[in-house]
Amino acid sequence: MSVALTDDEAWAVIAAAHTGILTTLRRDGRPIPTPVWFVVDGRSILVAGPKGTAKFGRVRHDPRVAFLVESGERWAELRAVRVDGLAAVVDDPDWVTVDAAIEQKYGGHRAPRSEMAPAAARRYDEARALLRIEPDAPLVSWDNSRLESR
Repeated sequence: MSVALTDDEAWAVIAAAHTGILTTLRRDGRPIPTPVWFVVDGRSILVAGPKGTAKFGRVRHDPRVAFLVESGERWAELRAVRVDGLAAVVDDPDWVTVDAAIEQKYGGHRAPRSEMAPAAARRYDEARALLRIEPDAPLVSWDNSRLESR
């Protein structure tokens, strides 16, 4: 058995992951990895955030991205999926649907606005934007626990 996951298994791992690492590119080509919360929409990854954050500007300049989720602490538990793809800022997102998906996944993890520090609440009250990440290459995945069963 291979350590690689099937596409269906890999997308299930992505969807179940809590935090992803989104890597965008600066104008000088330097990669900038950023932890993000996200939801899966079919075979796409959606990342929402304040419109003015740098990741949206970097994607507008260069849409090439990588997205990684991982889990496990012991070597035999290590599992990861990497998506190489193109990201685009969605022009007119369906915020009702996106917000429902985000609330379902992260509702228990977010502080209510009334409990946030004022600067944090203001930051998240800014206009929002949405990235859609589409793979443009085969997914790269591994699950070391598959080696244990050999």
